[in-house]
Amino acid sequence: MGTAQPLLLGLILLWSAYAKFRSPDQADRTALPRLLGETRAKPAYLSVAGVETLIGLALLLPPVWALEAFAAVALSVGFVGFLIYSKVVVPQASCGCAGKSAKPVGTRAIARALLLLATSVAATFAATGWWSAGAGLLVLVVEAAAFAMLSAELDRYWLLPLRRFRIRLSHPYAGTASGTTPLAATQRRVLLSPAYRAVDGLLRSDIHDYWDDDDWRFVSYAANYDGRRATAVFAVPHQDSAPESVRVAVVGDDGLTLYRPTVLATA
Repeated sequence: MGTAQPLLLGLILLWSAYAKFRSPDQADRTALPRLLGETRAKPAYLSVAGVETLIGLALLLPPVWALEAFAAVALSVGFVGFLIYSKVVVPQASCGCAGKSAKPVGTRAIARALLLLATSVAATFAATGWWSAGAGLLVLVVEAAAFAMLSAELDRYWLLPLRRFRIRLSHPYAGTASGTTPLAATQRRVLLSPAYRAVDGLLRSDIHDYWDDDDWRFVSYAANYDGRRATAVFAVPHQDSAPESVRVAVVGDDGLTLYRPTVLATA
């Protein structure tokens, strides 16, 4: 198993380095300005990217007495320590690990760093190159999936589409499109509608997601219903601009409709 780890570890470090080189301004959103000062934050951020590149490339090349794996262990320990520092000292700071993300450091980011550390430790036991791992490479598929699930930067590629699909399956107004209407116009229609007034007290976010389906635009908000986390889905017709035409349903995480006002007053 350890033989295959350098491949995954090297690819992850190269991905992380590429993201840092591509968006160096992310340094300002991390805890680096607090830790090192405003002027040193970006150079330090790029320096980390450079170290990640060197270690990542070394891991993908023929092994050199496992020195590169031990270097990855040291780097991973640094990542874990930095993220814990960020969460405790600068809780509003983002991870800045592997792409543009304004989300504060959370348990997922720390768990990912710990998984990276475990992978680095496993890589120190590699005695031959990863290309000789054979069936052991299949283990990397599971590990890569775990890394993806713990990476907030990748949520838009799998988690948000999954949530959208779940809402489409569960909410009672699914089944109907043209995406030319500006989102701001749709939001204004929602805010002026009796449907919005009927559930205003339940909403816990601004627009969370939206999509078009035939003659309707669907807009979702995070909500809370009787202490349960839920999603409020507004159905806004493209062809009917009357406020009364907007409909709403509150759907629980289990897919069941928790609340759907049937008679909406215009007052």
